[in-house]
This record gives sequence, structure tokens and C-alpha cells, in this order.
Amino acid sequence: MNDFNYTPSNRYALEPGYIYLPERASLVASSVGSCVVVSIYDKKNKFGGLGHFQYPIIRDRQKASARYGNVCILTLIQMFLSRGSKKRNLEAQIFGGAHTARRFGRNVGIENVRLARKALRYYGIHVASEDVGGEKGRKVVFNTATNEVAILKVNQIPGYQWYPYK
Repeated sequence: MNDFNYTPSNRYALEPGYIYLPERASLVASSVGSCVVVSIYDKKNKFGGLGHFQYPIIRDRQKASARYGNVCILTLIQMFLSRGSKKRNLEAQIFGGAHTARRFGRNVGIENVRLARKALRYYGIHVASEDVGGEKGRKVVFNTATNEVAILKVNQIPGYQWYPYK
């Protein structure tokens, strides 16, 4: 991933229910099964960030958090806009949404992917790429400076957050 010199202070493990939009270039790692990670990148200002959500939608404002796609995506977009980004310069990528029926009984993964696509379209953010669906989990590493992504497909997501830096 490019010739950027990464130090331990600019590597971040993004866990479910969190949003990360760093002040300086970073490598961000996350693991997803039925969850979805949405990256957004400002093509003009050359910076990016991500949100990792577990469930598609919450309507109760008292329970709203980034664990829900509708909240996560809107909040991430608002964070970009508060930094001076223009929607026309933003592009998104969507990762995850595997079908894990053994755990949930319903296909939460596809519901998460549908919500991500719908929300990004609603807010006018172009989706440049996707790696979604199927039955395999993914380990995602995103370079916030270049918009480059590395994806490793796995049969099973471990019970701990994956750190590619150890």
C-alpha cells in the first residue's frame, strides 16, 4: 500500500459500532461477517474514514448509535462535511454483509448491505466499489490517505479483533 511510513500511532482497529475519521493518514483494520464497513474518501482533499455497523436501522432516537447503519452512515457523512468536504468529492466503498444464518436466523448481512446502498444513494455519495455478500467473513485494511483497501476473505472471524500489525 503506497510508500507511506506507518507508525504504531497511526494504525487503528475499528470495532463494530464505531466511526473513525483520523486527522492524519492511517491504516485502519476491521473484521466483518454480517456487519458492514463503509469507507468514504474525499478525492479532492485526499483523506478518508470508515464506519462499522452491525444492524441496518434504528428508529428510536433514544437508542440511536453507530451500531446501526442509518446512524453510522449519516454521522460519517456529517463528519466529512464538518471538515469542509463537498458531497460531490466523496466516494464510498462497502465491505461485508456476509450471510451468517447460523447466528441470526435471518440474513442481517444483506439487510446491512441494502441499507448502506440506499443511504449512500439518498445522500448523493457515489459507491465506487463493493466487496459484499457471500458466506465468508472479511478482514479489511483501509489506507485513509490513498483510498486503497486490502481484503482477506476468511471462513471464520475470530472472537477477538484482528490486528494485522503484530
